[in-house]
Amino acid sequence: MVRPIVFCSDYGLSDDFVGVCHGAIARIAPEVRVIDLTHGIQAMNVVHGASVLNSSTRYMPRHCVYLAVVDPGVGSARRAVAVQAGSGALLVGPDNGLLSMAWEALGGASAAVDIASDEVILQPRSATFDGRDVFAPAAAHLAMGRDLSFLGPEVAVDSLVRLDVPRPVVADGQVRCAVLAIDRFGNVQLSATAEHLEKSGLAGRDELVLDTDEAGAVMVRPARTFSDVGAGQVALIVDSSGWLSAVMNGGNLAEALRVAPVVLSRVG
Repeated sequence: MVRPIVFCSDYGLSDDFVGVCHGAIARIAPEVRVIDLTHGIQAMNVVHGASVLNSSTRYMPRHCVYLAVVDPGVGSARRAVAVQAGSGALLVGPDNGLLSMAWEALGGASAAVDIASDEVILQPRSATFDGRDVFAPAAAHLAMGRDLSFLGPEVAVDSLVRLDVPRPVVADGQVRCAVLAIDRFGNVQLSATAEHLEKSGLAGRDELVLDTDEAGAVMVRPARTFSDVGAGQVALIVDSSGWLSAVMNGGNLAEALRVAPVVLSRVG
């Protein structure tokens, strides 16, 4: 069975990194389709990458190969791994937690290997570009139907690095949470959901205070979508991934908030 590859990274598009990885895949598996999920993950932000990869799983082909590279530990002792999920999907990337939220969404990790085979890794191997030399070739071999065992020795599933989204602290009238991501429009995705608002007693209020350590307090209106508030006003919506996001209708909220923990609370 030929599988599509879903490719996600923090490489951006200004350099040749993405194109070279495509080339490495095409040399091994020229007929395999590559779906570029995004290459705009915030540089070296493993939590952002894990969150985006996780959110994508419900929309991707069932038996695809996920190729994810957000790898601040490249060149270190961190492992390069391939993981089989309960759904049948396969995931390839650094063992730094990047893949863990996705494999949990895909039925849990059922098997894993350390990518170490000389038949897989391109030589000479760069100390700084495992995306090209290790992960892309491994994903290509899996997409062509190779078994996990072809890539390298088995590793214990319970030894894999797992990553949890920072949990919000919920109190009466307050939700303290982290910023998961800021998209190109300046929308600020928070590590909290509508359920956390319910538990804090903030749900149903017409207005809330969003307080950041750097930018101070901003008034936000809970809303369904951007246009529910006036131009230049700030809304709190449930985004397409199910997280709460603070957004500005027609503006860039991130320029005011920056990346910092935020606190939602009652007005007054």
